[in-house]
Amino acid sequence: MTEIATPPPAATVAAETTGTPTYDPRLTNTDLAPLPEQTWGSYNIFAFWMSDVHSVGGYVTAGSLFALGLASWQVLVSLVVGIGIVYLMCNLVAKPSQRGGVPYPVVCRSAFGVLGANLPAIIRGLIAVAWYGIQTYLASAALDVVLIKLFPSLAAYAEVNDYGFLGLSALGWASYLVLWVLQACVFWRGMDAIRRFIDFCGPAVYVVMFVLCGYLIAKGGWRHINLDLATVSHHGWSAISVMLGAIALVVSYFSGPMLNFGDFSRYGRSFAVVRRGNLLGLPINFLVFSLLVVVTASLTVPVFGQLITDPVQTVARIDNTTAIILGALTFTVATIGINIVANFVSPAFDFSNVNPQKISWRAGGMIAAVGSLLITPWNLYNSPTVIHYTLETLGAFIGPLFGVLIADYYLVRKQRIVVDDLFTLSPRGIYWYRKGYHPSAIIATVIAAIVAVFPVFTSGHLTGMYTAAQYSWFIGCGLSLVVYRLLTRRTPVPSPTTATTES
Repeated sequence: MTEIATPPPAATVAAETTGTPTYDPRLTNTDLAPLPEQTWGSYNIFAFWMSDVHSVGGYVTAGSLFALGLASWQVLVSLVVGIGIVYLMCNLVAKPSQRGGVPYPVVCRSAFGVLGANLPAIIRGLIAVAWYGIQTYLASAALDVVLIKLFPSLAAYAEVNDYGFLGLSALGWASYLVLWVLQACVFWRGMDAIRRFIDFCGPAVYVVMFVLCGYLIAKGGWRHINLDLATVSHHGWSAISVMLGAIALVVSYFSGPMLNFGDFSRYGRSFAVVRRGNLLGLPINFLVFSLLVVVTASLTVPVFGQLITDPVQTVARIDNTTAIILGALTFTVATIGINIVANFVSPAFDFSNVNPQKISWRAGGMIAAVGSLLITPWNLYNSPTVIHYTLETLGAFIGPLFGVLIADYYLVRKQRIVVDDLFTLSPRGIYWYRKGYHPSAIIATVIAAIVAVFPVFTSGHLTGMYTAAQYSWFIGCGLSLVVYRLLTRRTPVPSPTTATTES
């Protein structure tokens, strides 16, 4: 048995403990156990969200909303409302992990059972593998721009038809693998190195974005900032419907890091610190970022003669080699930052949770890295249509997990958590259900996921399914929350006789 001499502050202050805990080695290792010290401040959380938002993927996703036929001001409103929802949801999911000092898959043991938590952990881990590959691909595209600018002869190897394999050019493969290795090196140095890295990445992209925006304003002039770029205009209820779909798309884009935000909120010194960091990093930061996206995209029309929603391609059009290199490298570094925090850390904890003694945090991250090569991610994010389909599919599976987690902690447990019992296989533990699996959580997740993904897979064949598919995350989240709550009313879950309700 693994002995922990004294429970950490998070466990003793915010959640009920049972004295000196004995954690079952089949459920714990040094990475999954409650933190002995929580040291992150609001800036660290703020920087985390800056790295998450200020990526090529974030810019491309925001830019893809123009393909829905929205004017720039409609895109801006959709982005801000969507991120407001993400902010509220992140505060909800952050609380149990921050209070207990444990990562997302460990918190899931409360709802799914100490062994059943492997279901949400594996689902989230696999989704992170997909996102890891997508973000690495987007960063590699920025690196391609730099390499071609420095060595024009490499342009021929960027042609997929001439030098391509599995849909990616030879140069694309080289850039992808270089970034694949660089990210692994940063990750391998541990969470403290990752924290320092993301503290730099987010602000760095802001500098480039402001410079890029200033360059386009100087070239095109203030009077050419056009807030009506849509090729197809929507008005009245049609516009509202499309904007609601765009809002749902924003939530789906952030659904991954939103679900496992507990992996980072656990490091926060207090819940107030985490909440303040979320406020700065999400609605406030995202509003500024959204304005930059809208203004920059609108100015590409008068300056370059066409709408460009990819910042890397915008940078590539600048007639200054130094500016192109610095801009593209910055976007590359920033995308590496978000990839590490959102898509390396998450599966590291998730896969480690499956077998803590055989899969360390580092090993879990490397499983994700290898898996990202096998899914050919460049085929998942190569057009606005494919982007929306990918986000809707991922949202359909993430939403149900979120709904069960929130329903369990806030509606069923009333914000009570016994940290020690998250790490025991004893039938006396309150999170021990039938053979370690809670059937109510699993049933709710499966039903909600099937219902949510059905419109996505049938959107091209059945009337009305295209619209429903846009709300896959909301459908999955809402349905799983309701089903789980109804099931736990019929079969109440065990609860501690005495516990402190967290404020």
